[in-house]
Amino acid sequence: MVAPNTNRRLPDQVISQDIDSLNGLKTVVDYITVRPEATSDNLKQTYQTMLAQQQHETEKLALYRAASDAARLSEWEFHNAVLAMKEVVRGHYGSDSDQAQSVGLKKKSDRKRPTRKPATSASS
Repeated sequence: MVAPNTNRRLPDQVISQDIDSLNGLKTVVDYITVRPEATSDNLKQTYQTMLAQQQHETEKLALYRAASDAARLSEWEFHNAVLAMKEVVRGHYGSDSDQAQSVGLKKKSDRKRPTRKPATSASS
């Protein structure tokens, strides 16, 4: 028998069918097995463990989403503060100053003036 690939999640449909099978087993009154992983007690235990781990995962995902949102908002807050600082430096020292260049702005005198391209006439 090939070992199952436990690195991937089982589809929700498979889990739902497994739960239906477990619930159906309750109607089998004389179910007995020698396989320890297939006993009724083990099935109930693994089902409860699965539910607890799914709940744990859901809680961690909610925490992750909250942390991700907080990080994203703080990144924007920082970015907006840097933009405000650049505006203050440009306003205080001028757009052609060394101070403006030191905070990452391009000096006005270093910018290339736009050049017009000669118009091409359509000749046929």
